Amino acid sequence: GPYCGNVMPVPKEIILDSNEATIHFRSGSHVSGRGFLLSYASSDHPDLITCLERANHYTKTEYSRYCPAGCRDIAGDISGNIGEGYRDTSLLCKSAIHAGIIADELGGQISVTQQKGISRYEGVVANGIPSHDGSLSDKRFMFTSNGCNKSLSLEEGFLSKSQITASSYWEETNEFGQLFQWSPDKAWLQVSGLAWASNHSSNREWLEIDLGEKKRITESVFCILLKGIKTTGSGSTMLNFNFYVKTFTMNYKNNNSKWRTYKGILSNEEKVFQGNSNSGDIVRNNFIPPIVARYVRIIPQTWNQRIALKLELMGCRIMQANSSFTHSMWQKPSQSTETSLGKEDRTVTEPIPSEETNLGLKLTAIIVPVLIVLCLFLFSGICICAALRKREAKGLSYGLSSAQKSGCWKQIKQPFTRHQSTEFTISYNNEKETPQKLDLVTSDMADYQQPLM
Repeated sequence: GPYCGNVMPVPKEIILDSNEATIHFRSGSHVSGRGFLLSYASSDHPDLITCLERANHYTKTEYSRYCPAGCRDIAGDISGNIGEGYRDTSLLCKSAIHAGIIADELGGQISVTQQKGISRYEGVVANGIPSHDGSLSDKRFMFTSNGCNKSLSLEEGFLSKSQITASSYWEETNEFGQLFQWSPDKAWLQVSGLAWASNHSSNREWLEIDLGEKKRITESVFCILLKGIKTTGSGSTMLNFNFYVKTFTMNYKNNNSKWRTYKGILSNEEKVFQGNSNSGDIVRNNFIPPIVARYVRIIPQTWNQRIALKLELMGCRIMQANSSFTHSMWQKPSQSTETSLGKEDRTVTEPIPSEETNLGLKLTAIIVPVLIVLCLFLFSGICICAALRKREAKGLSYGLSSAQKSGCWKQIKQPFTRHQSTEFTISYNNEKETPQKLDLVTSDMADYQQPLM
């Protein structure tokens, strides 16, 4: 520099050999303006963008960019949610954190598709970021993910197979003598009516979900990969029943293992999730990294009036294999964060097998054994044919060698004639039985002539 407007135009690209740059922006008071937009990229991520870029800065229908870390608290509104999409005026990277696509501590790669806009965008609170309601827009954008963020409550038989318990629950008796139980089975978000409420107000209270045993289908084991949780409060508009949990922590474990505290992707400290700010709205929190567990405990830390909540788990069924934990989206950068996942959580995540995939597995289970049996029969036939040919060749060589004898050995009379097709077999039923006498043709010694010397 310096660069000054149209007098000294700024080049389209400035290449620096350092990891830090300071920009001083000065504007004259006599000229009104809106500032400038600066974008930068690194050699590691050529598609790196800033936290200030919005979707309406791009014209392509599909594109991929890399978001830096620390975009959650950047000033700028977002409108919409992960289900319906986001208004194209929303900040890209902040929306990606809101949707649970990337973690604010690390940033990461995002894949975006632009679609036709909708008349209204509903704002929700997710991952500590509130999104606002939005009006009609020409375009909206959605994030491309692996699809493992569906409600587990909608899975077939999930609510009936899973068990939910609690440290305690509140039994309320109203002024008319009616008894109301705020029991843990009412904690499911899909179950209408009361929520779960603890009998005591302390951070030792907990709500536990048993996801059930792992299921084996053919030769694979399918279990649940947890990607997030939705919570709400009591849902009551009455002042005396305005119950909700403000913050909570989470523990998890598998069979015959100790409880583990869920920690952040970079921190070795217990992660505190931001819960609800009222008793009616639904708040979503994503698990980054995701976890595989049978038991999950929600432990309220702060609350309003009384501990009470309803919840819904998000994730998918995955196939577990005996290999190290790998996930295409979440790769931990250091060894300190690897301690939150033990040997029992090492899985290979794959999408839920579709009906076509299950049909293919069934056909494979039938066809493969049939092919193996056919191959065994074919191999046995080849071995038998080879043995017969070898035996025939041996007999032929014996006959040829006898026919080719010359000299004095021609005058010897053979005691009996052996043809090529003749075989003698002596068999014994067991060792105790005596062998049967083999009667051979005998003749006097005179029938044998001595060789002429």
